[in-house]
Amino acid sequence: MILLRTLMRRLIKRGHLTVIDHKGQRHEFVGDMAGPKAVIQLNDATVAAEIARNPRLKVGEAYMDGRLTIPDGHTLYQFLELAVQNLAYFNRERTRPAIALSRLATIAAHHNPVGKAQQNVAHHYDLSDELFDLFLDEDRQYSCAYYRDPSDTLEQAQEQKKRHIAAKLLLQPGQKVLDIGCGWGGLALYLAQQEDVQVTGLTLSVEQHAVATRRAAEAGLADRVTFKLLDYRLEDGTYDRIVSVGMFEHVGNLHYGEYFAKVRDLLTPDGVAMIHTIGSADVPGPVAAWIRKYIFPGGYLPSFSEIAPHLERLGLWLTDFESLRIHYAETLKAWNARFQQHRDHIRDNLYDERFCRMWEFYLQACEANFRESYLTVFQMQIAKDINAVPTTRDYMFDWERSRAPAQDRHPGMIAAGE
Repeated sequence: MILLRTLMRRLIKRGHLTVIDHKGQRHEFVGDMAGPKAVIQLNDATVAAEIARNPRLKVGEAYMDGRLTIPDGHTLYQFLELAVQNLAYFNRERTRPAIALSRLATIAAHHNPVGKAQQNVAHHYDLSDELFDLFLDEDRQYSCAYYRDPSDTLEQAQEQKKRHIAAKLLLQPGQKVLDIGCGWGGLALYLAQQEDVQVTGLTLSVEQHAVATRRAAEAGLADRVTFKLLDYRLEDGTYDRIVSVGMFEHVGNLHYGEYFAKVRDLLTPDGVAMIHTIGSADVPGPVAAWIRKYIFPGGYLPSFSEIAPHLERLGLWLTDFESLRIHYAETLKAWNARFQQHRDHIRDNLYDERFCRMWEFYLQACEANFRESYLTVFQMQIAKDINAVPTTRDYMFDWERSRAPAQDRHPGMIAAGE
């Protein structure tokens, strides 16, 4: 416990952490500032030293393996909330050399060429089809929802997300739309249902491609919505509109220039693209080692300072920018609640206890980071022509309001900052 005590005394500046070691002894770490209270139990003689040497990887691994557990009366989220608050505070105190080293650490880890990109996608998205049915909404939207009110159901919030994105695309009948990273096809089908447009969806997941293709046929839209198992870098042709939701996180910072150059080449001269991605309001740095190893290999979360230079160099206009902040925390909270409802079934019929502990750590750690750290969601509208979109945002609000169910057409729909 000597190494871990040293680390905790340095790290815990907010709240109160109790660590119960494998002998049952309690170790208290109290910060100078108010914050959450949390209790963890360490269940063998070596786990404390492992965590002290590499906390960003070993805390998650110890929880997965049952070597770190949460005593009755306490919750995993309490611990993660405390940990994220203190890590965020610790990161703010970093020196310039430490920040520079963090930037360098991102370089080698995020090389994501065509073949490797497909392997990385399969690691996560080709899991059991039933798993995603159990915790996602009915349309299988696996990205940040849009909560107009905390009481919104997950289904309502995901429908609002699709409507919010479609409003920024300025869809017109007869247009060709490309959906890069189309998932299970929900957004592509929604766009075709809203306007008489032709939609092509791209995915690298075999499972997602099969489901999306089947859904298009079942919806009677196979003549207007086509899905390809293809890397976006291999797509050709031109499109009036390009949309990409939850895919940019898998591009890798070494490939941002390549990505935006391809978007530019695929757009018609007056075309519009809408990119929706998790982003960071912090300085650039690597994705947490545990997430990169177990959940999203090859994943990288951009700071806007990493994106802007590529738009400038390629002569692309950033015609609209929105930062959705707490929306993803609410989405993850809803996903975790549904996962917990079906946890026993997932453990007994799909995977095992270790997988369940991995998945709940992933969902709750991400929620804590969106609430307590620097994670957000960027929505970037991009064009080649300065006149490709109107000069005010009224068209977005008007379209979104016109397509909302009657009961949702309230003044709050056009409140500033939503």
